[in-house]
Amino acid sequence: MTLVRWDPLQELVRWSTGTRVDDAFGAWAPAVDIYEKGHDLVIRAEVPGIDKNDIAVDIENGVLTLRGERKRETEVSEQNAYRLERTYGTFTRSFSLPTTVDPSKVVAVYKDGVLELTVPKLEAAKPKKIEIRAA
Repeated sequence: MTLVRWDPLQELVRWSTGTRVDDAFGAWAPAVDIYEKGHDLVIRAEVPGIDKNDIAVDIENGVLTLRGERKRETEVSEQNAYRLERTYGTFTRSFSLPTTVDPSKVVAVYKDGVLELTVPKLEAAKPKKIEIRAA
């Protein structure tokens, strides 16, 4: 069984216009994985077909924001197309960062259509081993 996220706005636009929200507004959202790896928080976003210069990463007030735009390489007439499923346009994704990370040391790497952000934890947040001395 496949789970599908219900989007009431998508249903409203599809019902009233017969189009998808992505088509109507030119916006889309890349899939993102967020997980811990060692002492780092890792954020991986799928952004294939986008030039790295068309992607922006900002951190402000504990919120990490990804912005970008997937541009159409060539204009295709709908009359000449058999199927047009790829989404184009701008996207924005925002994530609240935990207070245990150091936003000043974020590293971003873009490879094979995947943007990977590594956000290290603060030294104070890393687990410390306490030595027990004999009395």
